[in-house]
Order: sequence, then structure tokens, then C-alpha cells
Amino acid sequence: MVEGLAQAEAVVAACADTAVWALGADDLIAALDAAHRVEQRLAAVKLALIRELDGRGTPIVQGASSTAVWLRERLHLTVPAARRLVDLATALDAGNPGIRQALADADITLDQARVIADTVTTVESAAGSAVAGKAVGVLVEWAGQFDPTLLRRLGTRILDHIAPDIADRAAQAALDAEDRRAARDRHVTLSTLADGRLRLTGTLDSETAGLLRAAIDPLTAPTGPDDQRSPGQRRHDALAGLCRLSLRTGELPEHGGEPAQLVVTTSFDGLVRQIGAGTLDSGFELAPETVRRLACDAAILPAVLGSAGQTLDVGRHRRLITGPLRRALVLRDRGCAFPGCDRPPRWCDAHHIRHWADGGDTSLRNAVLLCGHHHRHVHRGEWAVRLGGDGHPEFVPPAWLDPDQLPRRNHYHRRT
Repeated sequence: MVEGLAQAEAVVAACADTAVWALGADDLIAALDAAHRVEQRLAAVKLALIRELDGRGTPIVQGASSTAVWLRERLHLTVPAARRLVDLATALDAGNPGIRQALADADITLDQARVIADTVTTVESAAGSAVAGKAVGVLVEWAGQFDPTLLRRLGTRILDHIAPDIADRAAQAALDAEDRRAARDRHVTLSTLADGRLRLTGTLDSETAGLLRAAIDPLTAPTGPDDQRSPGQRRHDALAGLCRLSLRTGELPEHGGEPAQLVVTTSFDGLVRQIGAGTLDSGFELAPETVRRLACDAAILPAVLGSAGQTLDVGRHRRLITGPLRRALVLRDRGCAFPGCDRPPRWCDAHHIRHWADGGDTSLRNAVLLCGHHHRHVHRGEWAVRLGGDGHPEFVPPAWLDPDQLPRRNHYHRRT
């Protein structure tokens, strides 16, 4: 298979170098159709490989917390996109050879395969595997005429065509399945932009959507006739208001042993001269005037750095000695420090690089932030952890994974 895929890659690479402007309209269309068919056939191969790797547990053995996270690191995908591939690969492996074959034959697209797999799962739960097998044939035939959106809509009434005697019962099952899909697909994604802002996207289930609207709508009304903010800007400011209110209640759960709070990092000279910019614990930079405004808020904790970047003070609103140390650790690591992990500080434990039982001290130079999965993974002893020359953690993989044992670092968290 590896040799065959290498040959196919070489052929496709040669096609990519072809001057398409020289082709006539008929050849352009024929080439587009051929490229589309090759894309679907390769998708079938890719799903089969993903399913086998997932079934063997290879990503977990190599240190990833899940196959989706491993795919993100390996193929540079987003986690939601990787998770959809894993889910579809599992679905096609679970008694749906007809869908897998239709994709391999380029009779359906990857998106249509997802729709058919979801629909067939619903049909099977309501009418059994024999009727589900008939549904695959009908849906594959329909896929030649309809895009994924229309195909999903038609799929909700497919039993009217293949098993009308149980169609009503199956319609209820379809509604139940839709509820389960809504629960499965719920997510909120926070994406850091190059300039330090945050893009907020996601899909809320009906209940959460109602809660958000109930909480945010009273805060989105214009403040008066001179309010020139757009509706989108008013919603943004309302969300900020909700966050401030939540932080001031003092009722939010702790993040890894720390109260929910906003940490602003600034230099000592900048703080004294009142001209220094600041950095949030998430890595976002703030203008000097914003730092001065936030300093008036009791929920803000200042973290002051010296000229060499060492931590001088991380606040003392808790008497426990672990509090300031953990905050300094969060300032340095920004989240789980294991290569390829993007889990934030609140999901992380403080790990002793040299174990306490072996005489290691509790200090910044002997600590690293690790999420629960990678904390357990490192404790198995195959990966070595150390601080590099710049004071940031790096991880040496086992020889079976990398014979050269080149140190690896996490590149997902912003550094100051």
C-alpha cells in the first residue's frame, strides 16, 4: 500500500505542475471530475488507515490523549475535523461496508458518507439491520442527485420508501437521534488570532442557547440615543459583562487549585513608570492604559517581572505557599507543556521534574505543568523532562519513538 500511494502521489504531483490554462473546457471539466473521484477514493483509504491506527491504540502509545489529538499533531488538522474523521471511520467499520465501498468507488463524497452513516444508524435502531441494508442502497443512489444537506433531509423520511409500515415509529427515533447528534456536536472553540484577539465560534444545543440568550439579551440593549455600537459590538460587550459578573461572585470553581482570576504580567520598570504594556495569562497583550484600568479591579492579580524576565512577585491574596508558585508556573508554561498538547492551565497538575520521593524540591525550576493524561504518561518513565537553557521545559522521547531522541517542545501556548 505504501508503495502504491507513493506512486499515486507522484502522479498527482505531476498533474499539479500541469499548465491548466492550456486545456480546453471539456478537458478541464473531465480533469475536475477525475480529481474529485480520486479525492473520494483516497478518503476511503485514509479512513481505513485511521480506523486501524485507532483500533490498535497507536496514538495513545505515542503519548497523545486521543486519536483526534494525534491526528491534529500529525496531519495539522483542527481537533473537530480530526474527531469527525475518527467518528466516520468507526461508523464505516461498524457494519457499513456498503457505504465504505461506495466511497471507495467514488459514488459518494465524504460529506455524503457522513449523512448516510448517521441515517443508517437511525434506521437500524428502529427497523433492524436488514432494512438498514436496503436504506444504504437507496441513499447511495440518491447521493448521485442530491447534495449532503438535501440528502439528510430526505433521509429523515426514507422509511416511507423502504418500510412504510414502521415509518411513524422510525420518525420518532430520528428525532431522538437528532437530539443525540445535537448533544454530540455541541462545542465552543476559542481561536487565538495573530494580533492577540480571540475568535469565538461554536454550536450550542437548544437549552444552552436559551440560557445564553436569557443572560445576554438584557445587556445588549443600546444604552441611549448616542450609543453607536453595532448589534455585534453590543453582544461582545454583554459577554464581557457576564464574565466580569461571574468573576466577582466568587462562586466559580478553582482552576487547578487557584481561584478564578485574571492575571496581568508587566515589567517592574513599566509598572513604576506607568507606561508598560501587560500580558494576560492567556498570552494576550494589553495596552498600558488597559493595564492601569484593570489594576483598579479587585479580581485582577498583578504578576511583576524583573528586567531579566524572572518572576519578582505573583501576588499574595492566598496564604498557601503553593499559590504563588503555581501562578509562576502558569506564567511560564501557559498550559500543558507536553509536545502537541493544547490543554489550558486549569486542566493541569504541577509535576515534579525530579520526584519528591527522590529528593526533588518544590520550586519553579523543578516543576512543569502537565494535563492529567500526560502527567500519567510521563510517570511511566519513558519520556525524560528537563528545562532548556532558556528555562522552558523540553521533553526527550524514548528511543523506540525517536532513535535520535531529539528534545521536543510544546508550540501551542503563547510565550511572553
